[in-house]
Amino acid sequence: MHLQEILSQRPVPAAGMYLALTRRCPLTCAHCSTNSLMTSEEHSADMFLRFVETLSPTNRPEVIYLTGGEALLRPELVRDITIHAHSVGTRIALLSGMFFARQDKIPRPIEQAIEAVDHFAASMDVFHESQVPRAAVFRVMRALLDRGKDLSFQVTGIDEHDPYLADVTDAIRRAFDDRIPILVARLGAIGRAKEWYTPAHGAPLATVADFLEPDPCAMAAWPTVAFDGTIAACCNQDVVDGSVPPHLLLGHASVDTWPTVRERCLSSTLMRAVRVFGPVHLAAKYGTRTAGCDGYCATCYHLSDDPSIAAQLEPVMASPGMTVIEQEVTRLHQGSLARRYGVRGYAELITLGASIRVMP
Repeated sequence: MHLQEILSQRPVPAAGMYLALTRRCPLTCAHCSTNSLMTSEEHSADMFLRFVETLSPTNRPEVIYLTGGEALLRPELVRDITIHAHSVGTRIALLSGMFFARQDKIPRPIEQAIEAVDHFAASMDVFHESQVPRAAVFRVMRALLDRGKDLSFQVTGIDEHDPYLADVTDAIRRAFDDRIPILVARLGAIGRAKEWYTPAHGAPLATVADFLEPDPCAMAAWPTVAFDGTIAACCNQDVVDGSVPPHLLLGHASVDTWPTVRERCLSSTLMRAVRVFGPVHLAAKYGTRTAGCDGYCATCYHLSDDPSIAAQLEPVMASPGMTVIEQEVTRLHQGSLARRYGVRGYAELITLGASIRVMP
């Protein structure tokens, strides 16, 4: 499963889900979006497995993306989830901070977990490299590539001018002969980075005209199961870590099933509208709050505060042509993968490696 296959499903509502198996992590990266430590919380494996076992061949996501913390601190859970997912036709991707690469040999339980999943991604940035040497990560990835594993790197930097990004992406391309795709992400002021990082180049000030233009959100498509089992319609860390706004709350892994969560994701009037029009446009056109005053995502968090927004949207989203519009917005998102994902100047690196295979 190539990286582009995963990203092509990212804008499709309920085509995938994120599953954070733990908040624990043996690394202490200064930019950690989840503020993870080895003492961080970790909840029952049975809860996550129970939820995954509610998937069926006729009602399942195409992809489950396992994250943390560090998901490979629970290799047996990774394997158990993968076994059931495969039995119903769902594929598994996993992102790791590569803590185990500091050892000469991959511990067998971790090796078996990596072997089981369909796509394995290594997180790399200047903060990870201070704890896990680049050479060690490359050694492990080379061994996995030689075994035929589908791989990617997720690299984080400040912006397109960050010299680290130029250095590390060039090193990856040379070391692996352009056979491994790279997703380049921008550092954000979230988690531990919130305490010290201020973006050097702020976004331009919005105007009223900006608010009137729809700006669809593709990130509200996949349910996200947080460390404690809370399921949100958004993967933004501020949502996952905090109190989930009512319109973004889809359920809980301990009591709800995938079919229930999927139906809530697909049928919510506000979430459908956010995916088509974007939160700022909705707040400006239908709300009483000053649209966009807190930014794109923060505006979304407050949509539930004004019940009149959802009420006004009911007839709009129930109109006969809206389903076609939703499908077209999703198609447009899928058609702009390289532009939409990654830092400008590095976006095309998601195409490196194997040719795209159409997902069933």
